[in-house]
Amino acid sequence: MNTYRIISVVAYIILAPFIGGLLEGFDRKISARMQRRVGPPLLQPFYDVIKLWKKQIIVVSRAQAFALITYLALIVLTGAMFFAGTDILMCFFVMSTGATFLYFAAVAASSPYSTIGANRELIQMMTYEPAVLLACVGFYLAEGSFNVADIATSNKLDILYLPGFFVAFVFILTIKMRKSPFDTSTSHHMHQELVKGLTTEMGSRNLAVFQIAEWYENVFLMAVVGLYFINSNPYSIIAGVVAILAVYFLEILIDNTSARVKWELMLKITWIVTFFSAGVNLLVLMLIRLG
Repeated sequence: MNTYRIISVVAYIILAPFIGGLLEGFDRKISARMQRRVGPPLLQPFYDVIKLWKKQIIVVSRAQAFALITYLALIVLTGAMFFAGTDILMCFFVMSTGATFLYFAAVAASSPYSTIGANRELIQMMTYEPAVLLACVGFYLAEGSFNVADIATSNKLDILYLPGFFVAFVFILTIKMRKSPFDTSTSHHMHQELVKGLTTEMGSRNLAVFQIAEWYENVFLMAVVGLYFINSNPYSIIAGVVAILAVYFLEILIDNTSARVKWELMLKITWIVTFFSAGVNLLVLMLIRLG
């Protein structure tokens, strides 16, 4: 691993929670403006986590704490592998493994609310995994490699070859970022603070760990969005940043203009979008390679 990759990994580990927290702060501010409210301070997410960390520790289940720490560690490892330029397919595999430990953390509390939320989390995983796998396949067909470093330093602009894969991936971000209409397992909205899906029994430091892990994961997901636009041209980084900000704003807009749907409809809509947009794109790429 060269020096640049080492710096990228260290920067992700140190800066990702701060960037993720700021993005959530902007999320709350923009959402408030859309609802004609002033909204909380930009740094409110950090204040919330610090407050949770200082609260009295009440152990609901020791297994829950272990599962949450493992979840956080695997999400951090996911982003570290990505910024180290390794196999993107392996990155998503580690991320999915982390999501499994989040499921374990919820069911360990033996609460009906968190158990229902955990079961919905499994359904969400089943819903978005096809789009995630197809995104990896798309990068391989376009670049001939799964390695993030090869993709980011190629001469191709991947968004021109993978528009359908990009649409499918952006669509499932609504699920991954726990935003309406697909926030079935839990939500970041304040009106659900008392009964909040799989996080219902997560208190004090456990909830803080969950929130920090979400920040790490959101930064990783936004980095994948940028990967569609970044290549060997240094100016492509600007295009990647603009795309990330546009996609993040789009997710906020969708969150504030749609009502939650049932999991059956979420599954149906997501699979239709995934297999239509990414599937057609896949067929076109295969025909080009055969031609």
